[in-house]
Amino acid sequence: MIKIFYRRGNEILLSRSQTEFATISKENVLWIDILEPTGEEKRATEKFLGTEIQSRDQTEEIESSSRFSEDEYGLYANTYFLSPTGDEMSSDPVSFILTDYTLTTLRDIPLRSFDLLQMKIQARPEMFPDCFTLFLEIMEKRVDLDADIVELFAKDTSQYSKRINQQEDINEEFLLDINQLQENAMMIRANVVDKQRLLSNLVKSRRCPKDPELREELNVLIQDISSLINHINFTFERLEYLQDTVLGIINLDQNKIMKIFTVITLLIMPATFIASFYGMNVALPFDKYRLAWLGILALMVVLAFAFWYIFKKKKML
Repeated sequence: MIKIFYRRGNEILLSRSQTEFATISKENVLWIDILEPTGEEKRATEKFLGTEIQSRDQTEEIESSSRFSEDEYGLYANTYFLSPTGDEMSSDPVSFILTDYTLTTLRDIPLRSFDLLQMKIQARPEMFPDCFTLFLEIMEKRVDLDADIVELFAKDTSQYSKRINQQEDINEEFLLDINQLQENAMMIRANVVDKQRLLSNLVKSRRCPKDPELREELNVLIQDISSLINHINFTFERLEYLQDTVLGIINLDQNKIMKIFTVITLLIMPATFIASFYGMNVALPFDKYRLAWLGILALMVVLAFAFWYIFKKKKML
């Protein structure tokens, strides 16, 4: 699906067909948004822009030269947009091409932030004088959404901390939940760092506008991303502390269980020894007395009590 936003007078109009490229000049096209493009849509866009659109494999490459590059035709940038999916996070690539007049976006998933921005463009066309302003608006909205995700993530971490302090049932499932939070934290951090790298490269680019207001807005956006990274790092360190705490609690519980079994074994050891001794099929002391078993039983009880008293006195119980 393709959406072409172009100027006509003071309005910004929308076309949903690549055939409109033949009737619109490059100077009037503000934004070309391509969602899961067909081969025909992709070829028509490439012909209109005069440059090649990257494939899905190219947008997912991690080399710096693949994440951000520029040539005489335009500026090419790739980043990831996060989407919460239940307890996990999905990260989907979005590709940007900035030419002199037009912003082109390529994506494989619908994004609500893009839909809202497209309505805003048509309602308030005066707010988007050029494609660079539009690009900054997309990145600002995305960073705001990432900040909301980080905030919710921090709240989830606090809830797990409270559960530990309230001595809830700490088990393997609880530990796996914390591990999943750590995985999400690493994904969020990688996603935000990728945007920081993109915008930092953009500031250094010769295609970056010299307008002081736009540059100031771009620098503020980079600072916001830096604060997000610091917040994520703190949350990740907190999760590591929670994980260590949970492991410590589990180890303490296991040690208590082992201690109980050890004490029980030691308490019945004297009785076991005496029972084994008198279980031998040989002549033994007191075996001719009919009530000797009462004395032997009493001896077992006394020895068990004596062992218990010694352990208690030495604070081993």
